[in-house]
Amino acid sequence: MCGFIGMVYDYPTDVDEKDMDSLRRKNNIIAHRGPDDEGYFVDEYISFGFRRLSIIDIESGVQPLSYDNDKIWLVFNGEIYNYVELRDELKQDGYSFSTESDTEVIAALFSKYKEDAFQYLRGMYSILVWDKDDKTLYGARDPFGIKPLYYYRTEDGIAFASEKKSLGLMLEKEEVNVDALQHYLSFQYAPEPMTLAQGIEKVEPGHYFVKKIGEDITFTRYWHATFQPIFNKDKKDWINQIQEVMYDSVKVHMRSDVPVGSFLSGGIDSTLIVSIAKEFNPNIKTFSVGFQRDGFSEVDVAKETADKLKVENISYTITPEEYVENLPKIMWHMDDPLADPACVPLYFVAREARKHVKVALSGEGSDELFGGYNIYREPESLKIFNAIPRPIKGLLANVAKALPEGMKGKSFLERGITPLRERYIGNAKMFEENEKRELLTHYIENNNYQQITDGLYDFVKDYPLVNQMQYIDIHTWLRGDILLKADRVTMANSLELRVPFLDKEVFRVASGIPVDLKIANGTTKSILREAAKGIIPEHVLDRKKLGFPVPIRHWLKKELNGWAKQLIAESETDYLLNKKYVLDLLDSHCKGNGDYSRKIWTVLMFMLWHQIFVEHKYDFDNFTIDKNNKKGSELVGA
Repeated sequence: MCGFIGMVYDYPTDVDEKDMDSLRRKNNIIAHRGPDDEGYFVDEYISFGFRRLSIIDIESGVQPLSYDNDKIWLVFNGEIYNYVELRDELKQDGYSFSTESDTEVIAALFSKYKEDAFQYLRGMYSILVWDKDDKTLYGARDPFGIKPLYYYRTEDGIAFASEKKSLGLMLEKEEVNVDALQHYLSFQYAPEPMTLAQGIEKVEPGHYFVKKIGEDITFTRYWHATFQPIFNKDKKDWINQIQEVMYDSVKVHMRSDVPVGSFLSGGIDSTLIVSIAKEFNPNIKTFSVGFQRDGFSEVDVAKETADKLKVENISYTITPEEYVENLPKIMWHMDDPLADPACVPLYFVAREARKHVKVALSGEGSDELFGGYNIYREPESLKIFNAIPRPIKGLLANVAKALPEGMKGKSFLERGITPLRERYIGNAKMFEENEKRELLTHYIENNNYQQITDGLYDFVKDYPLVNQMQYIDIHTWLRGDILLKADRVTMANSLELRVPFLDKEVFRVASGIPVDLKIANGTTKSILREAAKGIIPEHVLDRKKLGFPVPIRHWLKKELNGWAKQLIAESETDYLLNKKYVLDLLDSHCKGNGDYSRKIWTVLMFMLWHQIFVEHKYDFDNFTIDKNNKKGSELVGA
């Protein structure tokens, strides 16, 4: 687990000491990703900077790594879980190794297969590979997008980085991408490949790129998460397959030269991970967080689970004061605004875990693969509308429109008469287009949220509705929210997070399971729950999903109300947002006219991000703004 910065030039370049200082600055701003070591490689066409968090082959697994008599140079962020098996196969083909690292295995695999090498990897990764003889830079991002990879085109070439803040140092100033902002207000994150910074983009998951000197960059998809249900297996076969693949995934995800712990909530996902991991390491430590308010903590359930599994559990309770106190720094680590309040408790559980371990397991991805979100039950509950003639649906639309906001039945009617592709854009949906017209000072008419989802729906138009929803979530919500916050807040604490559910082999099994085995018996993840029987404690099996709930609905009325109003007043976002609309929404929320907390939070997190990256009101990690530098957005050593 590490971080890197890379630059490929379109013409021979003499990198002088000033250039090296700039490279070190871009590399050091992500020192939290790799506090153990740093390294550099520079030639006339390429420059690499690398920060290392030592997990595997601590002594010799340094980067940038060279291979094949310095023909290949590589930087790599992540872990390859099948590197042992790949190395054994490569040795049989005559390839030799001077380290025990997974990094050298990637280099040898690339030496053999070139860009086809990426499809053999089982793990989480972003990779840059420089072929010195061919003068070509290759790169790839893992299938699900667990590890980030940003890029920025310059007059001289293209720069790549593990975090956007490294590339932000190259900008004259960070200008808001207004297209991305408009989508952010619906999705609560900037949908990939865009970011909130104009000019900086992401390499998409499951894609590799080729950049030859003097030619444009090309992107190719090498892996695609699709669902192909298999109907000629009985339930028992599916249960056996799930158990086998989960045991295998957890086992390989625990490969490490340092201790591995695990996050533990009150739900089935993390409990299954811990229950299996305990069989490979009976002394595994687990970590949990919660809030003091009733209904917003799973600490007690997690402790009960840990006691029954006979593993140690370390917990922490978060106060409203420290929640908001840590928000600016967490947002700095996020790079882009993310309006998911759960990123903060995830930060705290990562902080506690890092006091004891360097690596932690977590249950992300289970819901998307096995049908775990309650909203996946919606197609079943709305079946009654399938038999209603279109003219009657038109009448029901008028009825729904006439009903006051928040009235029971209004939402049900609206969802029932609206096709899935017009109402579902992922697990979270904040502002509707008509609301954004009022909120934004300059609304872009041809930039609605269906611009993001229509192409996805076209690909899965013949899928069952639940599979369509899963596909949308995997290609939007999972990478844009779940994995974004998981990577950033754990790396903020120099902790490697591994997610055994998001494994190609686990997906191979999950993608074939029919919907009626996932959504069954009045619950979600039905087949996974059956597979977990006898493995996890009984009290967890049928618990409703809670996740990392945050009481912002209550806090915005009391504990955080003053903070919210001050942020709105001080934020220099009047050129983008109608602040009166936001204040009216907050006032309406406080009066109990409706729960608008998530919409308000979405705006507040953008305002906070704007203060950090555009207004430069904060400094972090001994970095501050150089007011005398013509590049006013640069961060330099304080």
